[in-house]
Amino acid sequence: MDKIYAIIDRFEGKYAVCELETLKYKNILISDLPKGAKEGDTLLIEGKKITIDTSKTNERKKYIDEITKDLWM
Repeated sequence: MDKIYAIIDRFEGKYAVCELETLKYKNILISDLPKGAKEGDTLLIEGKKITIDTSKTNERKKYIDEITKDLWM
C-alpha cells in the first residue's frame, strides 16, 4: 500500500483542499478526515485510511516559524 503525504491548504464547502507531496492538489471530503483536522495539518494517506501526522505537522510549523521570524520585526 502506498503512503502519500498531503497538507491541508484550506476548506471549501464540504471539501478540504490538500496539497500532495507531488505538488498537485486533491479534494478530500471533510467527513473523511480525522476528527480535529485543521488547515496546515500534514495528513498521511494510506489507501482509504487518513491520519494526522503530528510530528510532520510540528516539523513543518517549526520550519515555517524559523524562516519567517525576521519578516515580522
